[in-house]
Order: sequence, then structure tokens, then C-alpha cells
Amino acid sequence: MSKLLKFALGVDKASQQFGHLAAFAVLAAALISAGNAFIRYGLDISSNGWLEIQWYLFAATVMLGAPLVLKLNEHVRVDIFYGQLKGNAPVYIDLLGLVVFLLPVMVTLTYLSFPLFLKMLVTNEMSSNAGGLIRWPAMLLLPLGFAWMFLQGLSEIIKRVAYLQGKFEMDTHYEKPVQ
Repeated sequence: MSKLLKFALGVDKASQQFGHLAAFAVLAAALISAGNAFIRYGLDISSNGWLEIQWYLFAATVMLGAPLVLKLNEHVRVDIFYGQLKGNAPVYIDLLGLVVFLLPVMVTLTYLSFPLFLKMLVTNEMSSNAGGLIRWPAMLLLPLGFAWMFLQGLSEIIKRVAYLQGKFEMDTHYEKPVQ
């Protein structure tokens, strides 16, 4: 179990780094958006490339940030009973969701998105918009993000199994979001 925990903590550390990239992408997108609006409306100059880079940065934010959100246990839940569960019950529910839903979906999405990325890379596909960007860098974020989410899901499974075995300490407290 110690090698698996090392693997899990390594994935967690890498997810933390991807999370930093996602945070940078949010900041960069906001700055580019503000600059683009100023240039467009203030100087009457426009470029589709600047609009598209915002979409790419948004893709980076979502695809690179999602594994960190899972690691921090801040992901979206359908909370009907989860917040009322006591003891190890939430950990078992998490394991069920990770094994039955998250991992199969991430494998499927990685499998489906990778050929699309390869096609765009090989053909050097460009945006159809005037002044648009090449598409493969944004498309790379899909298989990369889905694959990394799969690895983060494995990390979460390993940590929860180790927790149930008494070999890993983790905070199992869950607070239902105020809405």
C-alpha cells in the first residue's frame, strides 16, 4: 500500500501544479479579455485570434483545474443523503462514485478525444475564422485533462482505501454548500 500511496501523493502534487496553471489561465484570460475589449471598442481594432485564445485559456482552466477540484473534495455532488451520512459511509459512497462513474467516463472520454487531437495535430487544422489559431493545442487539453482526471480518480480511490484500512489520514468532513 505504501507504493500506491506514494503514487497517489505524486498525482496529488502534479494536480496541484496543474491547478496553478489553471489559475494562471484564468488570470491570463481575464487580462486578454479586458485588453481585447479596450482595443476593440477604444481603438476599433479586432482580431479573432485574441477571442480564440480566451477560449483556449478557458479550456485550460477547466481541463487542468478539474483534477485539483476533485483532490480538494470540492467537486459537484448530487447531495440528497450524502451530507447526513456518518462514519465511513461517505467514504464508501465516494468509492462507489469514483469506481462506477468517474473512471469509466474518463477512460471513454480520453479514448474518444485522443484521435480527434491526433487528427488536428497531423493536419495542422486551423480555425475557419479569419486570423484564427491552430486548433490542436486546445484539443490536446481534452485527452490530457480526461486522462489526468482518471489518474486523480485513482489517487482518490487509493487514499480512501488506505483511510478505511487505517493507513492514511484524511479529512472526511463534508459541509453541504449554502444555496
